[in-house]
Amino acid sequence: MENEENKKSRKVLIIVIILLLLIVIAGCVAWYIISNMDQNKPDEVLMQYINYLSSEDYEGMYSLLSESTKTRVDHDTYISRNKNIFEGIEATNIVISNVLVNEDTKAVTYNLSFDTLAGNLSYNYTATFDRQEDNKYYLNWYSNLIIPSLKEEYKVRVYSNTGARGDILDRNGKILATNDEDGNREYPYGKIAAHLVGYIRGISSEELEAHKGEGYTESSLIGKTGLELAFEDRLKGKNGSGIYIVNENEEVIETIAETDMEDGEDIRTTIDIDLQKDIYEELDGDNGFSVAINPKNGEVLAMVSTPSFDSNKFITGFTDEEWNDLSSDENTPMFARYENTWAPGSSFKPITGAVGLTTNSFTANENFESSGLSWQKDESWGDYRITTLTTYGGTANLRNALIYSDNIYFAKAALKIGSNTFAEQLLKIGFDKSMDFPLTMSKSQFGENSEFSSEIDLADSGYGQGKILVNPLHVASIYSAFVNDGNMIKPHIEYSEETEYWIENAFSEESAEEIKDDLIQVVENPNGTGHETRINGITLAGKTGTAELKGAGEEEGEELGWFNAFVVSDVKEEQLLTINMIENVENRGGSHYLLPKVRNIFNNYLK
Repeated sequence: MENEENKKSRKVLIIVIILLLLIVIAGCVAWYIISNMDQNKPDEVLMQYINYLSSEDYEGMYSLLSESTKTRVDHDTYISRNKNIFEGIEATNIVISNVLVNEDTKAVTYNLSFDTLAGNLSYNYTATFDRQEDNKYYLNWYSNLIIPSLKEEYKVRVYSNTGARGDILDRNGKILATNDEDGNREYPYGKIAAHLVGYIRGISSEELEAHKGEGYTESSLIGKTGLELAFEDRLKGKNGSGIYIVNENEEVIETIAETDMEDGEDIRTTIDIDLQKDIYEELDGDNGFSVAINPKNGEVLAMVSTPSFDSNKFITGFTDEEWNDLSSDENTPMFARYENTWAPGSSFKPITGAVGLTTNSFTANENFESSGLSWQKDESWGDYRITTLTTYGGTANLRNALIYSDNIYFAKAALKIGSNTFAEQLLKIGFDKSMDFPLTMSKSQFGENSEFSSEIDLADSGYGQGKILVNPLHVASIYSAFVNDGNMIKPHIEYSEETEYWIENAFSEESAEEIKDDLIQVVENPNGTGHETRINGITLAGKTGTAELKGAGEEEGEELGWFNAFVVSDVKEEQLLTINMIENVENRGGSHYLLPKVRNIFNNYLK
């Protein structure tokens, strides 16, 4: 009996011991799990710290510091030291690599590289960590985690030398924009070239953000308009910068990065400032523009918009009265008119004629029959009729239609071409297409979404009314095709010996030759609308245009006066094509108000 009882007792004891062991083991496992449940790793803390640094989240960085660090360095001191140094040296593109953890000490070695205003910096660091009551690791921070040689009493200093902004020059080296003896920008030609050259001003916060990492600071000046904006990347000087460490006595301990200063590039343009001045003086007092190019090589010789403003005032400063007068002027003197699009009126007729001949929609000698001063296709047009100003004897062919500027002929021409073909050809020659040009030019347009909305819209478009809108520089390129065997020259404003066509075979060679000859007669023929511009000894070709801007039901409205002209010559020095427009020519002779001004421009340039 006793043996049996002993055996049972031993079994119970063994079971109890096993249960107790299981309980102890389970407790240990539970303790291990609980104790490690919230534990992080030193390298994870470091990576999070660097992520906060990259996003300039200094409060997040502070939250990862050990209690011993926070006791040694107060919150505001830590935040300001890190913020001032990292942002002061413009640290960007922060990359951490080669991270190694010492499993015994939990210290982490790593490499940190980052770009600064004075170049890239790359250092090896060692970070230590404390494991605190919450079972997490926290970073022990010292100043040498910013730059390894930086001690607590040391400071980081930055210097910057500004490279001079480059000059803007005309084709002959005459200065359009430069710096005076104090480094201030000045514009010798003021109002004459204000829209073209543009001006610089203090950089905005939006621009500073857009150009982050390009060497700009809050005190930088930047091109705002015109060529100053177009060539900003090349005109601006490169600042010479340095980053160095000083001790408590402001003695330099170490220079850690340095870059050399570079002056900006000078830009030589194709502009002839003397021609620019002559054109400005002819247009001064009116609201208008003129674009002048060499049609053989695409050089832009002048771009004038009136009224204008003195770009130097953006440097020297405006009085409140001066700024209010300028900004509230109903004539919008700060508006570069040649960058916009405008209704071309009859100056568009040569384009319609060239399209018609190129597509074989009609021939140059085809007789469209005279329709008097008023015409409509048929009764489906209701009360709408197309009118023209002058009747003429002889055949209603292309040459006579251009000489007398016959609206009805070109309305019929557009209908003969047809809406689909006309639209295709206009798109082919650059309508609804952006120009590859340093200054932003609005796109020429027609119809509604590049489609003619009706038969009447098509007919009106044939003589430059309807919904036709053209950019002057684009028109200059189109007109250049008349002296380039049907090829449209590509305009350029930076001086270069290279010549490039923008659109080849815009018109057939025969069509271009016919239009050129007809436009010569617009000037040479005593009945031609452009005869007032005839100059003895010079063969001039051109086309007048008076665009009417009136709303539905209005009998009268504003009129734009156009005259587009070019020299027909094989002499290199005589090449000149101008696109000219003046607003509000109603009651002033329409486009004829402009003719003496254009004649003077050509006469002065070619004499």
